[in-house]
Amino acid sequence: MNRRKLWKQLVAIAVLVTLVGTGSFVVGNWQPDQPVEALIGKWAQPPSTFVELQGMNVHLRDEGPRDDPLPIVLLHGTGASLHTWDGWVEVLSQERRVIRFDLPGFGLTGPNADGDYGVNRYTEFVAAMLDSIGVEKTVLGGNSLGGNIAWATAVRYPERVDKLVLLNATGYDFKPESVPIGFTLARIPVVRNMIRNVMPRDAVRSSIESVYGDPSRVTPELVDLYFDISTREGNRTALMQRLEQLEGGGMAHLIKEVSQPTLILWGRKDRLVPVINAERFDADIDGSELVVWDDLGHVPHEEDPARTVQAVQAFLEAD
Repeated sequence: MNRRKLWKQLVAIAVLVTLVGTGSFVVGNWQPDQPVEALIGKWAQPPSTFVELQGMNVHLRDEGPRDDPLPIVLLHGTGASLHTWDGWVEVLSQERRVIRFDLPGFGLTGPNADGDYGVNRYTEFVAAMLDSIGVEKTVLGGNSLGGNIAWATAVRYPERVDKLVLLNATGYDFKPESVPIGFTLARIPVVRNMIRNVMPRDAVRSSIESVYGDPSRVTPELVDLYFDISTREGNRTALMQRLEQLEGGGMAHLIKEVSQPTLILWGRKDRLVPVINAERFDADIDGSELVVWDDLGHVPHEEDPARTVQAVQAFLEAD
């Protein structure tokens, strides 16, 4: 471990220990896991359904015309949920069938029984979900981790993917300029048990703001959503396991095998997965199209859905 990384970890530990050592902080921010039953009424209103798959009760939304021969499937990123696509779905589902679900370890789906949160395991899950709902081929899109899963699925199961949409996707080894505080603390072994049941709402808000180009767009309602899904029973442990299993750039050599038409979307203000990664995807995927928004961050579809979905519509309409 280099000195800079060690220093950052020691500082994070010192700050947390100082805070946790304050009884009022612990009492005020103590947040045990919430059972999924307590969250369904708030975050799984119609058209939400649940599908039994691989030992999990998967939270799913399937909207738009069912006779669409090529449904759009959207995969969220780490710590997020199917709700991150609300703005896009409102537009796309008027003419297209749009399917989204909470990935294992996140949202209302909750943890995977086998504790495997590697990208290959996620691609198997996506293929099994498509089989379960009777979808043979899709336009597959994903943000961050979801983008990694999307392109890896396109490589592993090319017959299942017609087109790709990658938003601030991971896959290459990269050096983030800024990491949400929750991710940082969850990766430090000494700290994990301390934070397992302590969840400051301000830390959730700060984590969301750090991935937005314009933090003022983060609303109290959005903080409520992320707070609730992060404290869903088992999700904090699953997040720690996922961060332990990060592949880095270990699969990056496969990106050149993507053969589907690909739209690459990025927010230039992304400090987690810098825009240089967009350029790498564009160089490695033959015939890809790249769109960059100067004022948006790591989740452009969530930050400004009305503007960003227009690029997707144009891509889908092109021959």
